[in-house]
Amino acid sequence: MKFRKSMGMLLCSLMLVFMAACGSSGEKSSTETDNTGGKEATAPAGEKAEDTGETSTDAEADPASTTPEMDFDMGGRTIKWVSWYDESIKEDNPDNIEKKKNLDALMKKHNFKIEYVVVDYGEYKDKVTASLMSGTPVGDIIRVARPWMIPTLVKKDMFWPVDEYTKNDKVFIQQYTNEYSQFEGRGYGFRSGINGASSGILYNRTLMAKMGIKPLQDYVNEGNWNWDTFMEVAKEANKDTNNDGKLDTWGLASDSLLVPAMAANEANLVADGKQTLDDPKTLEVLNFLSKLATEKIGRPTEGGDWTEPGQFFRQGNTLMYAGSDYETNDFHKDMPDIDIGFVPFPKGPSVTEYHSLLTIPNYLTVPKAVEHPEQLVYIYEKINDITSVYDYPKQASLESYFSNEDDVNNAKLAGESIKVVESDNGYPEMPFYDFIGEIREGVSVSTVIEKYKTPFQSAVDKVWKQ
Repeated sequence: MKFRKSMGMLLCSLMLVFMAACGSSGEKSSTETDNTGGKEATAPAGEKAEDTGETSTDAEADPASTTPEMDFDMGGRTIKWVSWYDESIKEDNPDNIEKKKNLDALMKKHNFKIEYVVVDYGEYKDKVTASLMSGTPVGDIIRVARPWMIPTLVKKDMFWPVDEYTKNDKVFIQQYTNEYSQFEGRGYGFRSGINGASSGILYNRTLMAKMGIKPLQDYVNEGNWNWDTFMEVAKEANKDTNNDGKLDTWGLASDSLLVPAMAANEANLVADGKQTLDDPKTLEVLNFLSKLATEKIGRPTEGGDWTEPGQFFRQGNTLMYAGSDYETNDFHKDMPDIDIGFVPFPKGPSVTEYHSLLTIPNYLTVPKAVEHPEQLVYIYEKINDITSVYDYPKQASLESYFSNEDDVNNAKLAGESIKVVESDNGYPEMPFYDFIGEIREGVSVSTVIEKYKTPFQSAVDKVWKQ
């Protein structure tokens, strides 16, 4: 080998990541906001940039998908690349050194310069939107989060569709163009590198062994790591070890698992401008959460904020915590004597593979007011079209998070498919936390659905029918 306040703050959590810089390609992705906390105010909804420079090398691109060499002169123009963080290429590893060489050669051949513009995240959305609406975009290449542009700004014809220029699957992550930024059959965003962070279950392997609980890895190896076995494990770890009539070890740091469970069952709250609370896959998720709540499977809150589940896990008496791969570094620092493992979030009843999650994917875009989008996307492609020194995407990151080969392989597996779960991030008037709160309080699923279908759809309509 080379290289998760309680309910009211759920979704400000860990989207800490999906922002990998295209020029630097490594990335941490948004994970369940019920489970972790936003650690950086400069990243969208808690997202954190990770600059590893790793490029996917799982397969060679189909030669037919690679854009042929283009010959054009940009007349000394300065391309402005705008983001909420510095996306310039740092020559900090072999891959990034090659990307910088590519950029230098491209600047000379096509006669352009490049300026990386950083706009504070707190002001970012308003500044970018105002500039687009005025016809004078702040940049030529602009990083945008999906809820900011789809559907409103795309409906107003503010961006070029780019799907015809992003066929090189060695460079471009096809999901970002063809799924995450898709609107009415066209893709408006692009990025390279990796899909995002691997979300799943971080667990206390030391506590597991001490309690004599069947290794979680065995469930993965046997192909039956699912919601039923997950609940069985959590129940088994809920124990009163000193016979004082109170639990002193717990199996699960929190039962607030809506977003990861939605992703794990390929479900959503909104699809194509419609609320989907009574969709069969969504119903399965809500029934799972209801069972966690009514059977008191998760560790009860002590009135803490969104960091409480992580603090519970740090105490060393809680077996499982739903979070993301990169959180392991902080846990290692705070729990130096604990062996921490990772398995994917268990499969829902409607799926056959594991999934990680995103709530507000972001990507690069080209404003409609900018000429020759094909040239800009071409330059981006050629910068990132390298042969990586890494054996697989995120190799350096995963091997720094985990020393156990099973954990590394589980994180790789979990990150192979990342599902976007829409929530109040895109629909500000959605009564998201009230909805989750009633499920967690044990109100029947059917009652909750009937109560919230109309207000959910109203919140969606406010966005889609402007």
